[in-house]
Amino acid sequence: MKLNALKRMGGRGLAPGSILILVFLVTAEAWHSAARQQKFSEGLTAPEFSRLVRDLSEEGGYFRSDNFTSNETSYLHVIGKMQQLGASGGAYIGVGPEQNFTYIAKLKPKIAFIVDIRRQAIIQHLMYKAIFQLSSNRTQFLARLLSKPLPNPKDNTDASVNNLMDYFSKAAGDEKLYEANLAALKKVIQDDFQFPLNESDQGSLDYVYKNFRNEGLEIAFRIDGSWGGYFPTLRELIQQTDQHGKPGNFLAGAEDYDFVRGMHRKNLIIPIVGDFGGKKALAGVGDYLRKSGLTVTAFYTSNVEQFLFDNGSFKAFADNVRKLPTNERSLFIRAVSGRYSHPAQLSGHRLTTLLQQMSVFLKDFDEGRYQNYLNLITTNYIAAEK
Repeated sequence: MKLNALKRMGGRGLAPGSILILVFLVTAEAWHSAARQQKFSEGLTAPEFSRLVRDLSEEGGYFRSDNFTSNETSYLHVIGKMQQLGASGGAYIGVGPEQNFTYIAKLKPKIAFIVDIRRQAIIQHLMYKAIFQLSSNRTQFLARLLSKPLPNPKDNTDASVNNLMDYFSKAAGDEKLYEANLAALKKVIQDDFQFPLNESDQGSLDYVYKNFRNEGLEIAFRIDGSWGGYFPTLRELIQQTDQHGKPGNFLAGAEDYDFVRGMHRKNLIIPIVGDFGGKKALAGVGDYLRKSGLTVTAFYTSNVEQFLFDNGSFKAFADNVRKLPTNERSLFIRAVSGRYSHPAQLSGHRLTTLLQQMSVFLKDFDEGRYQNYLNLITTNYIAAEK
């Protein structure tokens, strides 16, 4: 007899020996559940973290852009809707660069996985992790990220986000700081995180970190190695507000920064190389979460599904979604390009951020409603409040 059935019976009509078995099973399940929660409360060890990154990762693939930053100014628009829908805790899955930190700060998951087809993206996230490790506050974080000096010996920890942007926009970069910081980041990644960087990885780290030094807060998303001036800069992304004018980036306030830093210091934000339509990464994440007793709260896909339709791997992606432990509250977070003129697009933003229940996605997929990307983004979506 299965444990759930035993629970429903409440022991009625059971022999004394069966009742003892029931008590044992219920106690064992409670103990394992408590142990799993304690594990995530304490965090993963460096060897566990490094092993997960390596074991879950696939071979790196190509994508045409250097995703140094996001390019989605609408990313905060769905925060209120997610909170209304009760999205919090559980596990978070995302793709791309720093935008994930804001969603993690708002959703407060127990663990997060960043899955990106480019190995360079994973090296960039290890760079971020090392900067979080070394930076106790937002001012120190920005100083290290941009290789610029601190504004004063007290670090100005309570500065407003606008004041921080003004200072770091004007402060000059420092070559000696850059060289010392880069050496420190490599050491932290390899010694503290126990993640070995091969020659190619070190080249990627040098490349990413040098671009932040050279471009500062003006760094932006760029395609095929050339910067397109129509993409928002890092400064503009950090200073974005929601529809009510409220700042929400993870660097806008100490509380959100501290939460993300705490997750990183517990090794609970895990970057892996993976194709959404691949055979290993998402399936491995699903298996790990299921064994850990966690369900997916949110899966931020950006506009990756557009490319999955283009390369014929959308069905493989849907199959991978089935392998993730989800419930009725599990949500997709999507970004839709302005080229589609989505009915939920808000004035002043080229992209539109939408939500969708993952259970609805699977139901619609099974019913054949997604013949193309336009079908996907216009069927049973949840829009931000206007």
